[in-house]
Amino acid sequence: MISFSDLYCVLTAVVPLYVTMFLAYFSVKWWTIFTPDQCAGINRFVAIFAVPLLSFEFISRINPYKMDLLFIAADAVSKLLILFVLFSWAKFSKRGSLDWAITLFSLSTLPNTLVMGIPLLKSMYGDDKESLMIQAVVLQCVVWYTLMLFLFEYRAARNILIQQKYFNGTNGIINTERNMDNHGGIQKLGGGSVGGEDENFNKVAPDSKGFNPIVTAAAAEEDGKEFHLFIWRCRCCNSEGVCEQSVQACHKEEENKTKKIDGEEVGTPEAIKVTEYSSSISSEMLKQILKIVWFKLVKNPNSYASILGLSWALASCRWGIKKPQILENSVTILSNAGLGMAMFSLGLFMALQPKIIACGNRLAAYGMLVRFVAGPAVMAVASIGVGLRGTILRVSIVQAALPQGIVPFVFAREYNLHPDMLSTAVIFGMIVSLPVTVLYYILLGL
Repeated sequence: MISFSDLYCVLTAVVPLYVTMFLAYFSVKWWTIFTPDQCAGINRFVAIFAVPLLSFEFISRINPYKMDLLFIAADAVSKLLILFVLFSWAKFSKRGSLDWAITLFSLSTLPNTLVMGIPLLKSMYGDDKESLMIQAVVLQCVVWYTLMLFLFEYRAARNILIQQKYFNGTNGIINTERNMDNHGGIQKLGGGSVGGEDENFNKVAPDSKGFNPIVTAAAAEEDGKEFHLFIWRCRCCNSEGVCEQSVQACHKEEENKTKKIDGEEVGTPEAIKVTEYSSSISSEMLKQILKIVWFKLVKNPNSYASILGLSWALASCRWGIKKPQILENSVTILSNAGLGMAMFSLGLFMALQPKIIACGNRLAAYGMLVRFVAGPAVMAVASIGVGLRGTILRVSIVQAALPQGIVPFVFAREYNLHPDMLSTAVIFGMIVSLPVTVLYYILLGL
């Protein structure tokens, strides 16, 4: 059973993270030290420098030749099962989407094993189980974080190409300067951006007595919202062309079936066209998307960190090679700041939100269910399926019930994909994780 000293060991690992987060929160909310642009810059530093070096440092210390293959198989099978279900839902369900598939995969399969898992599982099942947690962390860094980066870049590249395909296909009606941002937005479109931040554009239409509205399908979807351009054609024109009198751009919820403009209804057929247009990807477009993703990943330090770390671990364990002290110190000086800076970035993000539970109570509750119920349930099925029994089976299930990992939030904020939900899962997941994991520990021990 967990003793008071074991509980104190867990708290010594968790409490400093909350101290860091609250310092960041107060520095924006109370002391106004950082601006929003500076907060974004700090998160980018974490994503580009701190996290890759932390991954390299941790992976390079593992012994790849002494890993529990059944435990690794159970972890991989559980994640692949969840991936299959989520992407089938995104493909065949009207309510499904790639965005939510990525977020739900992160919520259900990527726990905070490094910070909470190692001290907690050591306290529950003994020091010899620490190696299993280290193996889980290494697999996350090498395989699953790399897969997450691929999915993020795929989503960003898809949005870019769909937007370009639409705007290039308007026969010169809309001529805008298009600049790609870092992760898939199109900037300088009427002074805003599409695909990166969820901006709201309003260019007021002229007196519409002499104009007919023509709804032109927009390019991308963002969190269930569709972007529509309303082009106003002059009634006095007999030609098929469209007068460039004005453009009104607005965000329209997907469930809104009709929209009245000066008494005239713009109904669902146009919305259906948007969905069909956005979801159809030709083989040529898929090649372009994969090409963009390849170049993005090649330039991403996180890709090299995993490969280099695993390569060094294989070589050092095989031939007994040790890192030179200069290299060791150069990596350690920034990797030690990785987790702390990630929590600092989390605190900055929370301070910029209008409320603590940034995603809302309902989504927060769904996130907790996915994290602490769905994830462990799938892990239990996968572990039993591959043949895990006894203590290792219990370890695999409790490990899956740990709180949300911090690194997935950093990536979610960098790519602007539901960072509010990931931040809520990290903060409140750490609060409720201790009683939840103790409950699993007791139930599995009966």
